[in-house]
Amino acid sequence: MLDDIIKERLKKLSRLKEAGINPYPASLKRTLSVSEALQKYKALEKSRKKVFLAGRLLRWRDQGGVIFADIADESGKIQLVLKKDTLKNFALFKETLDRGDFLSAAGTLFKTKKGQESLDVKELNLLVKSVRPLPSDWYGLEETETRFRKRYLDILINSEIKELFRKKSVFWQSFRKFLSKEGFMETETPALEALPGGAEAEPFKTRHNALDTDFYLRISLELPLKKLLVAGYEKVFEIGRVFRNEGIDREHLQDYTQLEFYWAYHDYNDLMKLTEKMFKDVIKKTTGGLKTNFQGQKIDWGRKWEKVEYVKVFEKFNKINPVSASRDELFKKAVSLGLQPEKHLGKGRLIDLIYKKTVRPTLIQPCFLLNPPVEVEPLAKRSEKNPALVERIQVVACGTELGKGFSELNDPIDQRARFEEQMKLRAAGDKEAQFLDEDFLEALEYGMPPAAGFGLSERLFAIIMDKPVREAVIFPLMKPIKK
Repeated sequence: MLDDIIKERLKKLSRLKEAGINPYPASLKRTLSVSEALQKYKALEKSRKKVFLAGRLLRWRDQGGVIFADIADESGKIQLVLKKDTLKNFALFKETLDRGDFLSAAGTLFKTKKGQESLDVKELNLLVKSVRPLPSDWYGLEETETRFRKRYLDILINSEIKELFRKKSVFWQSFRKFLSKEGFMETETPALEALPGGAEAEPFKTRHNALDTDFYLRISLELPLKKLLVAGYEKVFEIGRVFRNEGIDREHLQDYTQLEFYWAYHDYNDLMKLTEKMFKDVIKKTTGGLKTNFQGQKIDWGRKWEKVEYVKVFEKFNKINPVSASRDELFKKAVSLGLQPEKHLGKGRLIDLIYKKTVRPTLIQPCFLLNPPVEVEPLAKRSEKNPALVERIQVVACGTELGKGFSELNDPIDQRARFEEQMKLRAAGDKEAQFLDEDFLEALEYGMPPAAGFGLSERLFAIIMDKPVREAVIFPLMKPIKK
């Protein structure tokens, strides 16, 4: 059936060309968007001023000598009234136009007998002949995989999805405006790195032909931004793509957008105040309020966020202290929880694995999770009160992490020791353990000011929209279909 429709449209395309009509002209005249025309309807109707509109043909109702058609641009939809007696090429267009074509129409605005604001068309031009029919003409667009593969059609026919990505644009714009207003400078750092750093994740590797060298796609924005603190900038941020070669689920993607900012002469206590203010500002601007829904639960972002101590809540749920417990004890606990930990996992990874199973799902309302064991976070500064812990915060809500930050480790000796521990884990088989980055260590040796840093990803947008993260990505990566 689809093949038959396409063949028929190709015949119409040929007929238009034979009639001397270019089905894909390079230029057009358009004086107003549809919404502008409707907003100015009364004045335009009264003045009888000719307007030029353009859009995609969505509906076509043939009444013999009169055709009622709807066209839509990004701003809205309007009815066209085409009359045999006044429109050139009426018969040709009647036989060759289809739903999905793009048209430009010139005429005057008026109301039909039914009171519908319409354009009385005096001139009609074809802008694009659609060869392939839109979904509702021949198949639905219900299957998730089909919607993701043909996202442009999903957006075209689904107003809810179109609005979702408008909100996502507002989401990132709001972060930019907030941080810029706070005096942060936006910057860009390389997506290709000699060593991936700033997070625990398996990287993608690629080949740089001109340099005859293998590079990694970045897994974080962190280390280059910290070098800018060494360089003398005090407030920097970046919004960019990062890449992690890990599994796909409701919360994880392999390439996604991340925001990170770094703030000299501040610590994680200052960070909590700024972060809570920033989240509330962005969520309100994105959703229109500070209460959202998540899987049937009401999430109140507007209240004062609770501070939860990592060690205390971990011990409460697991009856084991993550600081004093040995690696073997933690391994046995993970096994007892059915987590099937890999034998090479170090203490920090085991603590994190257990926490994600037992504690994190219970943290539904927004909170700060504070001060985890030092083994969990290789890049955070130790707590002066308890050097076995680090000054790290995580924003947790809806049972998941929505961002983390810390008082940044700027002691090059301590940082080297932690990198060396990570390299031991990597040698034992942990592909997500961090690399020892000599270039970054050298930068720290020149001196990095005391600083706080924070990062979040587009997972936050998915959560406040109550969507799986792939649903909230405009073109999610899909496995190619073999033909």
